[in-house]
Amino acid sequence: MTLFHMFLLFPCLKHAMRHKLQKVLAFMCLCLWWSTCIHVEAANDSLKPGDTLNLDTGPVYSKKGNYYLCFGWLDVGYNQYLFLSDINNNYVVWMSDRNQPVAGDSAVLSLNLSGVLKIEYQRGKPTILYSPPQPINNTKATLLDTGNFVLQQLHPNGTNTLLWQTFDYPMDTLIPTMKLGVNHKTGHHWLLVSSLTKTLVNSGAFSLEWEPVGQELIIRRRGKVCWKSGKLRNNRFENIPEDAQGVLKYSIVSNGDEETFSFTSTNENITHFWSLSDTGRLYYNDKEGYVATADLCYGYNTDGGCQRWQDIPKCRNPGDVFQKKTGYISYQNVSLEGNISYGFSDCKASCWSNCHCSAFRKMYSNGTGCIFFHRISAENYTFDSAGENFYLLENMLTNHKGTKKWIWIGAVAATALLAIFLFTICLAFKKRKFVFQGKKRQRMVMKMLHLATCSRSSAMKDFEVDLKKGNGLKLFNYTSIMAATNEFSTENKLGQGGFGPVYKGILPTGQEIAVKRLSKTSGQGIVEFKNELTLICELQHMNLVQLLGCCIDEEERILIYEYLPNKSLDFYLFDCTRGKLLDWKKRFKIIEGISQGLLYLHKYSRLKIIHRDLKASNILLDENMSPKISDFGMARIFTQESVANTNRIVGTHGYMSPEYMMEGVFSPKSDVYSFGVLLLEIVSGRRSLGCYGADRPLNLIGHTWELWKDGASSELVDPSINESFDSDEVQRCIHIGLLCVQHYADDRPTMSNIVSMLTNKSEIVPLPERPAFYVGRKIIHDELSSKGFCTESTIEITTSTIDMTDS
Repeated sequence: MTLFHMFLLFPCLKHAMRHKLQKVLAFMCLCLWWSTCIHVEAANDSLKPGDTLNLDTGPVYSKKGNYYLCFGWLDVGYNQYLFLSDINNNYVVWMSDRNQPVAGDSAVLSLNLSGVLKIEYQRGKPTILYSPPQPINNTKATLLDTGNFVLQQLHPNGTNTLLWQTFDYPMDTLIPTMKLGVNHKTGHHWLLVSSLTKTLVNSGAFSLEWEPVGQELIIRRRGKVCWKSGKLRNNRFENIPEDAQGVLKYSIVSNGDEETFSFTSTNENITHFWSLSDTGRLYYNDKEGYVATADLCYGYNTDGGCQRWQDIPKCRNPGDVFQKKTGYISYQNVSLEGNISYGFSDCKASCWSNCHCSAFRKMYSNGTGCIFFHRISAENYTFDSAGENFYLLENMLTNHKGTKKWIWIGAVAATALLAIFLFTICLAFKKRKFVFQGKKRQRMVMKMLHLATCSRSSAMKDFEVDLKKGNGLKLFNYTSIMAATNEFSTENKLGQGGFGPVYKGILPTGQEIAVKRLSKTSGQGIVEFKNELTLICELQHMNLVQLLGCCIDEEERILIYEYLPNKSLDFYLFDCTRGKLLDWKKRFKIIEGISQGLLYLHKYSRLKIIHRDLKASNILLDENMSPKISDFGMARIFTQESVANTNRIVGTHGYMSPEYMMEGVFSPKSDVYSFGVLLLEIVSGRRSLGCYGADRPLNLIGHTWELWKDGASSELVDPSINESFDSDEVQRCIHIGLLCVQHYADDRPTMSNIVSMLTNKSEIVPLPERPAFYVGRKIIHDELSSKGFCTESTIEITTSTIDMTDS
């Protein structure tokens, strides 16, 4: 674990580390500790029943003094863990739960008289490392010279029984005799897992595993295989450099008990180890060389053990790689991903899969979060050693003249052959082609005829069948729409949607309408127009906005809806003054109405619909403040399979479920996730991507989860309704909201379950698991504030729509 060397050697420091002088004091203590402890011959390498280990007692050393076990700070001084480290090379072999640091200076490791090995601290439940099925005597926990901390039961005949060992729980470093593989008796898997970033020890994206079927080592990124070692022949793997294997002897065990891989060194004077970095590179001996470079595997290349992927975006080509640059880059076309569970590889993968993304950089100094740069060119950036680091997508093949020459030759030859082929086809079908084009032009002209002629233009024939089923939908005359909206005047403009402006209009009958005019420059707008027209005409529910009709005139695409006087939910919800107009009774009525509307879409409408863009701005309010779900441009029909996959991900940051945002997989549970976020926003009056306190995560979900764990859910309630709410109802809503935003789609309730839980107070509600897009309590608040990403709990972080071109 070579990324935290400067913080591994602080077991002698206590709470002084938490003050602003911690770095200076840490350095002084480091020098003193190193000079006195590096050659210690340990007198005590074990814990016996009744013994304890804490900051005061100091480390436990192996007999030869090569390894030590102690409490200390790892995450740049913020989090404390119990860890086991090599004293000469300063890498971590094992630590207590890397995703759950121990609490403060009170932590104690103890082995009690019943054989229980555990970590206790003043606040929180103890961490049980091992607890026997029934109390046992004569136990002993020993730190071996192999770097393995073992708990054994000692028998009178001199034999020992192994009860627990740290080698069963490796971190990101593999040392001699440590195993990778699977234990068939227990089902336990041994594997390495990288850290999230260089300064955060939380579980990261990459894992090193032993594949028993293929008898080879593999590296996965978020479950996808990106590198393989190749077969083992003559004690050498095909795709591992000789320097990394020179003095190693591999051991492979395959039997009914286990399938494992391990190595030993033929040179006992040198400690050899492999370390998996946060970027996916597998180093040996403290970055002296590499075992594998999975960070260079882009899915198209197969060199060095890289594996070819089946789902490479078509906009990416062989030779495309991200190159580290230092300088200044334009922030004109950027999007943000403030998720603190995103490391470097997650930003890289997201940018790689988005055809508009040209570069990225980290958002926070701890290496988490992403800033994506879209459609940049040479004019958008300058190189300067004093600038900031970012990663620019370049094609390395263009840097080699020979390769470039052959690419041009191949392209010219292919073009010539294609031209000859097309010319032949044109000659053979010339007459037929002219007839076809003539008919096509005629259809296009007819389709764009002015509807004011009062005749059925062919422009609507594509929709005519659906319109007849549309329960009164009608074709509006463009002239009448112009008159109703005062020629789309700015005084009549209600707002700006994702694909065009919305205007208020009054028909000659006096009926008020909302007119959605799709932007002429929006290529996707036509797709959304057709989608919304064909879907919403099938939907009739009191909590869905009613579509009255449409209008097509030349390039104009217009949808006409019922007019709702009280605007959208976000107009009130996120404003301190207008929010007071929404007391708890109104808010709960809105929650119930939205849930009923979604239930209808998912279960009771003739076409089962996934909305895919549920958010506060898409909830409109009528004169009675009853909610109506609007904007079905992104909605999709689903079948009994209920799960689908898309390469075009559309939606709004903060509302998209993790499986949809990361993998393009959507289902009714995607809407359930969005409903959960919206429910928490309604209760709190806060945006999902706000920042809520120096010791809270950077989103509403994480903030809610922390309050829930602490039994302080009532603190989430919007202060403007703090004296007028039903505490049981609020608690139930928060509970349901957390169930909806759970990481795995299968764990989330259906809309039927949600409606039942909202309306039936006796309904048994399961406890929620930890939500998606949440790492923990610790964030670098001062830096976030200085960068302007969050300054107050009510600040709005700009949301944006992700649109990935189909690949």
